[in-house]
Amino acid sequence: MDTSALLHYLKTQPLFKDQIVHIEQVPSRDVSYGTLVDSLHPELQKRLDALHLPALYSHQAQAINAARSGKNVFVVTPAASGKTLCYNVPVLDVMLREKRSSALYIFPTKALAQDQLRGLCELASPFGIGCATFDGDTPPEERGEIKRSSRVVLTNPDMLHLGILPNHQSWSRFLRQLRYVVVDEAHVYRGVFGSHVANVLRRLKRVCTLYGANPQFICSSATIANPNEHIERLVGLPFEVLDEDGSAYGGKDFVFWNPPIIDQAKSTRRSANTEATFLFSELVKGDFRTITFARSRKLTELIYIYTREQLAKESGQLAQRIRPYRAGYLPEERRQIERQLFDGELLGVVATTALELGVDIGDLDATVLTGYPGSIASTWQQAGRSGRRGARSLSFLIGLDNPLDQYFMRHPEAFFGKSFEHVLTNQANPHILKSHLMCAAYEHPLDDNDETVFGENFRKVSAELVEEGLLKERGGRCYLSPSIFYPAEDVNIRSTSSERYTIVDASQGYRELETVEGAVAFFQIHPGAIYLHQGEAYLVTELDLLSRTAYTQPIDADYYTQTKDITELSILQVNRRREVGGVSVYLGEVEVTTEVVGFKKKRQFTEEVIGEEPVDLPPQTFPTVALWFDIPEKIVLALAQQGLDFHGGLHATEHAAIALLPIFALCDRNDVGGISTPLHADTGKPQIFIYDAYPGGIGIAEKGFELIEELWLATLKAIAECPCEAGCPSCIQSPKCGNNNEPLDKRAAELILGVLLEHR
Repeated sequence: MDTSALLHYLKTQPLFKDQIVHIEQVPSRDVSYGTLVDSLHPELQKRLDALHLPALYSHQAQAINAARSGKNVFVVTPAASGKTLCYNVPVLDVMLREKRSSALYIFPTKALAQDQLRGLCELASPFGIGCATFDGDTPPEERGEIKRSSRVVLTNPDMLHLGILPNHQSWSRFLRQLRYVVVDEAHVYRGVFGSHVANVLRRLKRVCTLYGANPQFICSSATIANPNEHIERLVGLPFEVLDEDGSAYGGKDFVFWNPPIIDQAKSTRRSANTEATFLFSELVKGDFRTITFARSRKLTELIYIYTREQLAKESGQLAQRIRPYRAGYLPEERRQIERQLFDGELLGVVATTALELGVDIGDLDATVLTGYPGSIASTWQQAGRSGRRGARSLSFLIGLDNPLDQYFMRHPEAFFGKSFEHVLTNQANPHILKSHLMCAAYEHPLDDNDETVFGENFRKVSAELVEEGLLKERGGRCYLSPSIFYPAEDVNIRSTSSERYTIVDASQGYRELETVEGAVAFFQIHPGAIYLHQGEAYLVTELDLLSRTAYTQPIDADYYTQTKDITELSILQVNRRREVGGVSVYLGEVEVTTEVVGFKKKRQFTEEVIGEEPVDLPPQTFPTVALWFDIPEKIVLALAQQGLDFHGGLHATEHAAIALLPIFALCDRNDVGGISTPLHADTGKPQIFIYDAYPGGIGIAEKGFELIEELWLATLKAIAECPCEAGCPSCIQSPKCGNNNEPLDKRAAELILGVLLEHR
């Protein structure tokens, strides 16, 4: 693939000559093979030879050796490095030797499970080993046969939590002989979702013990900074980590592409979607098989439409060789697009992160990322979808108009020279653990031995459940209260909140559209809100808090809504304190209270405010974990001397620090909240707080506390190097600000951070 010719051509285009801010030439890598300590079962070796897979990469051989020696194994290597064989080979080997053994494969998505089933069946076809997926798409008439006869079952954490574990008696045959549990794409299990899955896996181990089984775990992941810590927190067992990739790699030209500034004073840039449309069109016209990743379902459809129109001007045939791909499509539609990509019928797709994970879609030449995906790990995961067969490939990262994207556009070395982020989970979060202890009690009564399963918070949380009447203690064991029927149904493992609000279309006989989590309901479906469902706009006419129902009407609106809220924070307990050059930094437990008080109507595209209305909603309060730091007196004096806005400087520093924190913790900007104040009631001092936006916390604030100096430095760079005059979305403005970005003072923020760093 001649990537240099395409890049030269792009540089010569009049409208796109300065967008390339960096090209990283990632070198190729030679293959490294390994050998097995003991021979595989003869039938399995014969099958591998027939599929032309006789030589194993070094990490594959190491993983198979470790698994066959009885160890729990965690393989941490990049996309397309052959991780699937690391678990399929030891699983099939033991099944050929032990005729009744079984294995459970857990994938984060149904699409990935279906894709892996095809590969597994191809490998296992001569052996008569029953393999099947068991998830929400499995027809009811097939479920009984899967439980009775399948030896390898592929599922997802949601079905394991909701369908398998509460009904473990009907799975007794399978669980009694369970030898291996495979957890693929383990880096996906982070934050709230990962904390729930950690408890689901502990419930699985507990149920296995009831049936006398003690399965080994084989897990795999994209590259992360803390593989050993993450996997042992996730599963609760010791692991051997293998992170040396032995597969061949053809190399990559990784291009950082920054949209041009169209308003110098405000530092406003041209739309990243326009840039993605141009690049996607040029790659398809150049016969480069390409995936363009978009941040949302709506943008996926828009970029596809724009690109199709662009290509149709030159070739109607080319316009027919691209498709959109996202969640929400029927499974058969997604499978068709995957096959068309694999077979070469399509030259490209525009996709959400639904195609980020390892669904096999064949050889691809290029990837276009419309905005930084939120983590270095996800960026490489998406970029790794091209060049999957050892050929040189091309990837573009288009910078969005926000602090994090623009920081990397100006500091590509911070991306390419930095290790991967830490994956954070908090299995012991009491708000999450409480719900899983109820599920576990439904599956089998709790006793003192379960402390070794669920950890040191077990006794405290189970005692609270007894006190609340949700568990009943009898004879040293805790049983689920008879008033609770099926607790797993009330636990959404992708959220800390079990409350969900239903959105209905009142114009269509109260047709249900979808549901949203209680934690975000007041921000998304308050009365007067414009809510988008599958690209269509709906006006929320009423929000019934008792039935948790939002009533809507379709509307042809040329505006969107943005909430205004008031957030207050009180300190409950200081857990840790450290001095950073004389500046006190704290980590502790806090209580956050947020009240949505109104909303603005903003014109699409122009952002013009065309109206503002109040809303009357109750405040929401939750406990969490926060970091905060003192502001030295010399900062207050310096700001006053220069006539700068102290509150605006604190507010701007808070915004930018929150935006940059995902560099250090594998989280999304929406996972973090913050407040800043010139005088906090609990401390009597000016303060900046950054907190986990989930009840109980998930470890983000703790990581920020540990790396506060690095966070300050990255924040100062992001603000100081932005070319705007007084602050913009690329440095200190936040789209999520409840005060609508008022007040903000860019120069004051630079001074604050500069003095904080002087104290190091």
